[in-house]
Amino acid sequence: MTAAMGARLKRGWGVLISAAFFLTALSCMAAGPKAQGTDSQGGLEVTPEERAQAEAKVVSYIRDHLQPGRPLLITELEKTFTQPAERLALGKLYSAFFRIPLFVAGYQEKFGHPPALATISDQFDLHVHGEADVLLRVMESDPRVPRFLSRDPHTGEITKVDVAMIRSDPRFGQALNHQIAGWEGQRPEMLTLQGLDGRQVALSNPTGKALLLEVWFTGCPPCMQETPVLVNLNRQFGNKGLMIVGANADKVLGLSYTDDVRRRYVAEHHIDYPVVSWDKPADTAYGGISIFPTMFLMDSTGVVRQHWVGFVSAKELQDAVAKIVAGNS
Repeated sequence: MTAAMGARLKRGWGVLISAAFFLTALSCMAAGPKAQGTDSQGGLEVTPEERAQAEAKVVSYIRDHLQPGRPLLITELEKTFTQPAERLALGKLYSAFFRIPLFVAGYQEKFGHPPALATISDQFDLHVHGEADVLLRVMESDPRVPRFLSRDPHTGEITKVDVAMIRSDPRFGQALNHQIAGWEGQRPEMLTLQGLDGRQVALSNPTGKALLLEVWFTGCPPCMQETPVLVNLNRQFGNKGLMIVGANADKVLGLSYTDDVRRRYVAEHHIDYPVVSWDKPADTAYGGISIFPTMFLMDSTGVVRQHWVGFVSAKELQDAVAKIVAGNS
């Protein structure tokens, strides 16, 4: 963490850092991945193996030092985790801390029941045993974080989610309202993002095409399930007025996958539509994405006509795209 970052946190919230404020640290703590299977932090290269070991070390430390009613001390974390791999691991956890309440609430609204710990692990790429439980315990130990969920004391599974409490929290409410209510009828900011091939891709409709934007991350099970559906849609409608863009959120989430890994995924799945890197400004403009995949179907004027959170069936997507394309012709 940079000195400036530490100073901002200390000025704003004192020496205590809570789950809801971890997102503030993300931009400085989670560096973008490098090629050749490594990440960078402070100019030093970190291998995926080093980062996995560091993540396990951080989780173990947090598990051993959590105390009910006592938030984690940022000064304690700074002194304990100073190595590049450890700082990258912290960046990933900081991102997850802020997004988990949004994900849990959105999941409850979409499916009518709370997500399992295994589902949370899938959504946030958590591979350390018990990591999702530890992150929830961090929230529960901090007296300033609203008690928005109840858990089984034996299994740790979530039994109840207070969506209204999360909605009323100013740190989560606006993003959650977008996530639950949807973006239909709105015109998001038109952005330009960096493609995996190095070219800039504009999320706009200068050629009169409809746009299907998918926000996903590498290793996300429902995202991988959605990929062949999008590939088939592109082949069916790509020459009929549809543009598909896959926006990969690995860097925003602080995940350790490299561009080489992403390019290999594109090649193996025969993805022939643009794949770009989702960044912090884009995530902010779209209200903060916490359930993956999330998709936006926009007409030729840039207005969102359909907004999906989570996996969508091939038939539902095909019907919606066919209707939009027909309306643009």
